[in-house]
Amino acid sequence: MQSFENNAFFWQKLDTLFLSSKLVIDRPKNTCHYKYSNLIYPVDYGYLCDTMGSDQSPIDVFRGSKKSTLVQALIVSADILKKDCEVKLLIGCTDEEEEEILVFLNQTEFQKAVMIRRGNEVPEWGQND
Repeated sequence: MQSFENNAFFWQKLDTLFLSSKLVIDRPKNTCHYKYSNLIYPVDYGYLCDTMGSDQSPIDVFRGSKKSTLVQALIVSADILKKDCEVKLLIGCTDEEEEEILVFLNQTEFQKAVMIRRGNEVPEWGQND
């Protein structure tokens, strides 16, 4: 089985992206999805200005109820209707909010998502002798 390298340097770069960009919340908690009225956002949802994700749109962010300036996790979603994969950042989410976000993103047969939680390991190649 191949392991995932979840290292501190990667998360530092994500923190820098978040801290150097303005977060715009365009879908507050408990509002409906713009296309699908049965999808209700469990936490604030928005994007980072002046950034670009793989879909050529700004990087998406789920903002929870805790005060935090660190990226705690990533969501990677695959959507067969849009024929794409997207990455979304999680900031300040409680364990319950993380679970609600996963339920929200996995409730249709067309899209599925996984979460990658923050790691703090420094890889061998990054350690000084």
